[in-house]
Amino acid sequence: MQLQTQVQTFQFGEYRFDAVIPVADALQQWYQQQLKTDEHTPAPYWAQVWAASYALCNFLAERNELIQHKTVVELAAGLGLPSFLAAQTASSVLCSDVSSDAVKLMQQSIAENKFNNCTARIIDWNELPEDLTAEVILLSDINYEPQVFATLYKVLVSLLENGSTIILSTPQRLLAKPFIEQLQPFITERFSETITAVEPHTDCSVFVLKKA
Repeated sequence: MQLQTQVQTFQFGEYRFDAVIPVADALQQWYQQQLKTDEHTPAPYWAQVWAASYALCNFLAERNELIQHKTVVELAAGLGLPSFLAAQTASSVLCSDVSSDAVKLMQQSIAENKFNNCTARIIDWNELPEDLTAEVILLSDINYEPQVFATLYKVLVSLLENGSTIILSTPQRLLAKPFIEQLQPFITERFSETITAVEPHTDCSVFVLKKA
């Protein structure tokens, strides 16, 4: 069963782009069909636009100098909205996700927007390619499972030690507070806003991380 999609236009400040996204009503039916084939199919969390993605896009639109003319990689990108905003001013953008279905839709969005400086590929942030380098790493709503916080922290520190700037967007979840506190030594900027484009309205924070 093919996942039904639609093209939706997004506007953040002066930046506008189209994204191929799943039709919400058809997503659950598609997922149930996937489970019949493989009962271990992970839930398609990648398949909707989360509040943290809106927050990251708003931040990048406001502080575009952080990505302008830079090499950018988005990990666990889902539908890739921050990548598509970044592609309008960055020198190159790689949007990635562990889900092949997510990557297919991002590739369709890249074609839809005719971005020639943006590519999409499968990457698991638990097993980053050794040759993966970028001036800026984008991450949106990846700190939601406490059991992976220790591994995620090591990945972020490794990226920072390689010279990348990390821009991390997250809902203000109580369970994620210890993880964010761990990152305090690296936080150079923070930005907070309430995202009203989703229900329920969600308070989000965006952090810029750099190695001192």
